[in-house]
Amino acid sequence: MITRREVGRLLAVFGAALALAGGAAAQDKAIVMASTTSTEQSGLFGHLLPAFKQATGIDVRVVALGTGQALDTARRGDADVVFVHDQAAEEKFVADGFGLKRMPVMYNDFVLVGPKSDPAGTRGKDIAEALKKLAASPAAFISRGDKSGTHAAELRYWKAAGVDVAAAKPAGYKECGCGMGPALNIASSSNAYVLADRGTWLAFKNRGELDIVVEGDRRLFNQYGVIVVNPARHPHVKSALAQQFADWVVSPAGQQAIAAYQIGGQQLFFPNANQ
Repeated sequence: MITRREVGRLLAVFGAALALAGGAAAQDKAIVMASTTSTEQSGLFGHLLPAFKQATGIDVRVVALGTGQALDTARRGDADVVFVHDQAAEEKFVADGFGLKRMPVMYNDFVLVGPKSDPAGTRGKDIAEALKKLAASPAAFISRGDKSGTHAAELRYWKAAGVDVAAAKPAGYKECGCGMGPALNIASSSNAYVLADRGTWLAFKNRGELDIVVEGDRRLFNQYGVIVVNPARHPHVKSALAQQFADWVVSPAGQQAIAAYQIGGQQLFFPNANQ
């Protein structure tokens, strides 16, 4: 016959098992997203992810890296979804079988930031012309140098300017191998030029003497996309939960949440999932 004490012990064990099961279930309702430093450092995810969790109960743990590193993380199976901004690299990621369908989510633009005095005379709209002037001057330029989407865009703009930075870097060209926020901090402290995404620039507080000197060139368009990691390549990834995030961020609710994110009355990202 089971004693009252034994019943108590059984109930305690059963309760502990239920608690562990509940904890495991809670952990299962979480995904890892490899994304760019711009989406993190601009504050977008601090606004967006609580809305997603409220809608779905899913936690998103962000690993903020340059786009190239974010895609490499997903290639290793260390992320469930990627949210990045280098379309050519994203399409290759999918073509190589590492990701499912790439979906466009939002856009903003890149800007060339530099000293308000603009010693290289870059101010205007043409990014290629601005970089030509920078290459011919001793003015300092801070490159991310980190295989990020911003770095990839920067290299395209140097190429458009007829400058081969791999063969011969301009006199003031310096690579930091760092994220967007640190690159802006270095540029601010050294009064240098830097290519930035507008979202991180608007969120950046330590501007010093820096200002936008080039904006508005159509080549500065900056598109973001979301891709679920392919479970056929990495069976352990939480593709179903990741797909819920991808579907939500391109849904009317997700797109409205993106559009609602502003700093100082300025919208940082513009939803375009259905365009």
